[in-house]
This record gives sequence, structure tokens and C-alpha cells, in this order.
Amino acid sequence: MQVKTGEVSPEQALEKLPKAFTDLAYAKVDHHRSLRQGTGEVIYGQGKTPEQIAGILSNMKEHGSANVLVTRISQETANFLLDKKIPLDYHPIPKLGIAMTDNSIERTGNIVIAAAGTSDMAVCEEAALTAETLGNNVTRLYDVGVAGLHRLLSNLEILEQARVIVSVAGMEGALASVIGGLVSCPVIAVPTSVGYGANFGGLSALLTMLNSCASGVSVVNIDNGFGAGFLASRINKMKG
Repeated sequence: MQVKTGEVSPEQALEKLPKAFTDLAYAKVDHHRSLRQGTGEVIYGQGKTPEQIAGILSNMKEHGSANVLVTRISQETANFLLDKKIPLDYHPIPKLGIAMTDNSIERTGNIVIAAAGTSDMAVCEEAALTAETLGNNVTRLYDVGVAGLHRLLSNLEILEQARVIVSVAGMEGALASVIGGLVSCPVIAVPTSVGYGANFGGLSALLTMLNSCASGVSVVNIDNGFGAGFLASRINKMKG
């Protein structure tokens, strides 16, 4: 506003902004992510050492970050972070941690996470916890796959009240098409690597979802619960 009124020049305003990123040599921590995108940086933990994750989180903590998602980390890594006095809520099923938790965040809207089978729960929980951490109300529907269609239809009212639905399935991945044909809201399909040999690590479910005949179905990558939860959050928070 001060730049708009001429009280402060753009150059002066830029100097007052916090540093855009911190260079830790092994990582460049983006402190302006929330200014550009509305949400802070998320740490993909797989492939990073516990020491690297601790360094990134410590730097983010110094800059006032809260509710930082750390995906795909082991219990051992979570224990290491806690030993380093980094506040962390760890969820072992999706192997996801939430650092510097701020429980005062206000949640809005209604996202439904629908899982074909209990074996898909790790991916579902990654999506659900991501969406909740980003400030969304989430309803979980587990084990409602097409092998027992009555289980899904008994929850039709819940599905119809959703602003966006995340449909998670392995095997042949048919659940997303069924849900897409029942509701008027956007459906985000998540193929999982759950299935026998010809599932090809989730490829069969991915191809089924990409070829869905139901309108309004989008698809994220195999086992990408985080991506689905993040996208669902953006859709849920759209105005209008």
C-alpha cells in the first residue's frame, strides 16, 4: 500500500522484505514461497539425510515458518529431528511429519478422500494430512472400492456435499470413474502401486484413470497423495 501511495519506493520496499532464500549449500530454502503461492515450502524427505532435513527445518523455524510438511520420512528420521529439538508431529502410516505445528489454523470447505481399499491408506493419509495442514476440512471414506459398490453408494450423501473429491485406488483403478459419474464437483484421481504383478507398480491404475470416461476427473502421479491433497486444497479454496 505504501508503494502504491508513493510513501515508499519499490527499492525501499524490496529492502524491507525478508531475504528471498537462504543458501545452505545442500539446499536453498525458499522463504518467499508463501508470498508467491499462498503456502510455504514443503520438504520432500526421501533421499535427504536426517541432518539435511534438520538444517532446513531449523532455518525455516528461524524465519517463523509453521505447519511445515515433511513427506516420505522414516520413524528414525522423525526421532532424529525430535532429538534436535525440532517440534514435529509424525504420522507413521503415510510417513509424513508436520513441523512447528500451529493448531490455530482455520479450516474451510469440504474435501472428501475416498480410498478403494485399506491397502491404499498410506497414500490417502498423505493426501488428507496435506489438505488439513493447508487449512481444509477433510472427510475420510476408506474401503469403498468397486468390488463392493454398495459401500460407496451408502456414502453418496457425503460425496455429494464435497467441494472436491480425491479418489485413491490401486489394482485396476476404477473407483475414480465411478465417483466421477456420480458427483458434480471436481475429482482428483490418485493411482497407487497396490496390486498384483500385472498392476505394474500402479501403471494399470494410472492408465485406467487417464482414460476415464467420466468428465471432470484429473489425475496425479502414482502414489502422489501429497500432490492430490495440495491440488484439492487449491480447488477447495477457490472463490465462487
